[in-house]
Amino acid sequence: MTRRPALVLSLLAAFLGGGAITPLDAEAASPPRATTLHVFAAASLADAFGDLARRLEQQRPGLAVRVDLGGSQALAMQIEQGASADVFASADDRWMDHVRDLGLLQGESAIFARNRLVVIVPRANPARIRRLQDLARAGVKLVLGADAVPVGRYARLALRNLARDPALGADFAEHALRNVVSEEENVKSVVGKVQLGEADAGIVYRSDVTPGVAPDLEVIDVPADADVVASYPIARLKAGREPGAARAFVDLVLSSEGQQVLARHGFLPAAETRR
Repeated sequence: MTRRPALVLSLLAAFLGGGAITPLDAEAASPPRATTLHVFAAASLADAFGDLARRLEQQRPGLAVRVDLGGSQALAMQIEQGASADVFASADDRWMDHVRDLGLLQGESAIFARNRLVVIVPRANPARIRRLQDLARAGVKLVLGADAVPVGRYARLALRNLARDPALGADFAEHALRNVVSEEENVKSVVGKVQLGEADAGIVYRSDVTPGVAPDLEVIDVPADADVVASYPIARLKAGREPGAARAFVDLVLSSEGQQVLARHGFLPAAETRR
């Protein structure tokens, strides 16, 4: 007798609602599990990876992509010290190789983009820097990335390459490096110093002259024979907590869609080595 009220209620629910909701139905009706993908990326990738992160979030409901930006050397050190990250995108092979040699990569890295260097000066240009020779003039305040930072190492190589030009002179790099007043930990800091007029010139990636900062800057190209082409590798990390999402992000970056996004943000294709 005690079972009859329960039976009646069950039949009534089935009649009114079209059937009881089973545990499997409830699971299917629930929203996807919220997950966070942690991407460590070189500072120069800020805008491009922000765009790609939003695209992946749209493709995978319930996924949040967090992009942590910084100098490649700083990110590599954080990964070495156990920071939680699923993907690492560096602005040079040196720091990707460092993480690989520690046994922290999941699989192999892949080059996904390249970049070129330019000299930037404030739009007001108080030091009257019009050509590359002016970087070696006494009193010029030059800001570079630190040597451990990819853009800093590339900049120093480019200055040494320029010193091979008889028009600049063999001591060009030496004199230019004497003018360095600040060594920054990432390329965005170099841009910021010049944009704010705290330096007379800086050497950055072409992609860093974004629409947001371009009105405040003048750009001087580095000749192709002296330029240093930056290579950007990307890889998944063994300690990552979201291997599926990490693979999806890397695949997106390497895809034709991802390459188009990178191109719109001023990057060269992975296979590009010439102007």
